[in-house]
Amino acid sequence: MIAKSLAVTVALMLVASASQAQMAPTNIDQAIYVTCRQAQAMNPEARKGLAMSLAEHAARHHGVVIPEDQRGAQMAYLVRGGCTLMPDAHLFAVIDYAIVAEMSHLPKRQ
Repeated sequence: MIAKSLAVTVALMLVASASQAQMAPTNIDQAIYVTCRQAQAMNPEARKGLAMSLAEHAARHHGVVIPEDQRGAQMAYLVRGGCTLMPDAHLFAVIDYAIVAEMSHLPKRQ
């Protein structure tokens, strides 16, 4: 009986932690520390929203705008490649490096 209740408790903890891993952070302080691996565990809409908000934050810091054209797509490819190579890297750092790498091709913020 104890083993059965222990198994149920462990199962509930696993379900709770899995659902918690897929939740998007609620503020920038939490979002900055999300790793690529954690972002990959999120549902696609939450992951895209998180990446876009982090990209906007980093772009503001660097004084550029992320356009919704081929240049923005190039940024997405760089981030995807960076996260593939280093899944334990913070998503914000990967996005920031991609912006710095492509900054000469991005329009300046006005």
